[in-house]
Amino acid sequence: MATNDQNKIPKELLVPLVRKEDTSEKISGPSRTFMQDARRAFFKNKLAVVSVVLIIIVILMSIFGPSMNEHGSDDQDLMRAKMPPHVPVLENISWLGFDGTLSGKYRGNDVEAATANAIARYDNNEDFIDIEVVDEGDGSRNSAVVNATYHIYDAKDMSDEYFWLGTDTLGRDQWTRLWEGTRVSLIIAFVAAVIGLVVGVAYGGIAGFYGGKVDNVMMRIVEILVGIPNLVVILLMMLVLQPGITSIVVALSITGWTGMARIVRGEVLKLKNQEFVLAARTLGQTNGKVIMKHLLPNISGIIIINTMFTIPDAIFFEAFLSFIGLGIVPPDASLGSLINAGFDNLRLYPYLLVYPAVLISLIMIAFNLIGDGLRDAFDPKMHK
Repeated sequence: MATNDQNKIPKELLVPLVRKEDTSEKISGPSRTFMQDARRAFFKNKLAVVSVVLIIIVILMSIFGPSMNEHGSDDQDLMRAKMPPHVPVLENISWLGFDGTLSGKYRGNDVEAATANAIARYDNNEDFIDIEVVDEGDGSRNSAVVNATYHIYDAKDMSDEYFWLGTDTLGRDQWTRLWEGTRVSLIIAFVAAVIGLVVGVAYGGIAGFYGGKVDNVMMRIVEILVGIPNLVVILLMMLVLQPGITSIVVALSITGWTGMARIVRGEVLKLKNQEFVLAARTLGQTNGKVIMKHLLPNISGIIIINTMFTIPDAIFFEAFLSFIGLGIVPPDASLGSLINAGFDNLRLYPYLLVYPAVLISLIMIAFNLIGDGLRDAFDPKMHK
């Protein structure tokens, strides 16, 4: 009996078991939609965010940049042609290249010959040329080397004038023309991209949704258009229209939507037999509403990504046409025409080429980085 009393559990210890809530599958954070996840992933991509900021700055400068100084794009004066960059405050830091001087190395059989070559190059204004002997030479051919610095603003009695990026061959302010040219290039690119977006999405959506003979005929038309080179189209446009923005936009629009149409068609073909589309049809929604309300929102990510990659392609095509003389007609400017003008003076006046070339490179790189960021943001596999 004593043993049984010892093994007996006190009734005070016998309490009901409280069932605890299973928290192993509990979602601790707030729920997010796909677009919220995409936006969060995009802003985590630092290169893409920096690219967006850069594009915004470029767009603002293309709007307000030309009015930031007193020089108009059509103010011509041959007396100030090919002036180097001259910027207040920065002119005191010579190595930045904004001090308003022209410099270069010149050779000769001796120092006097090298100096004479430098003076002849800089309009024989000996009083405004600083000569620094680099190598006195040994009397052999071109063995002597001198550095010559030409104070052209002082020589032309323009020391109180400032051209932030210099002037072109006709004396027009390069800063003003650079941003006006950027504006033209961006307008062409955005208009062509919007037209390609609207036409391509509508065309590809209809072809993919209806399928069958409709799809077959529509895609054969696309294949014919794809086979026509853009350069041939622009030449034909110039026979009908005057060279300029309109002809370039029309040429880009004629064939620029075909890539978008193919992508949209392929995505619609994959989605049109999904359950949510069949449910919408069962509820009596029209084909147009099914496409607009159910199919296009589900492929909006791919459409946005493809559009972002279309813009730099249009900018490059416009620059190429202007570079070969088939684009924007002077006195209007674009990045391509500015690069073409600077290319002819590359050795003597490199700044005429460097600034538009750097700007168009930054714009194209930025748009491509934004496109890469959007592609990763809309990819569910990349979300963490």
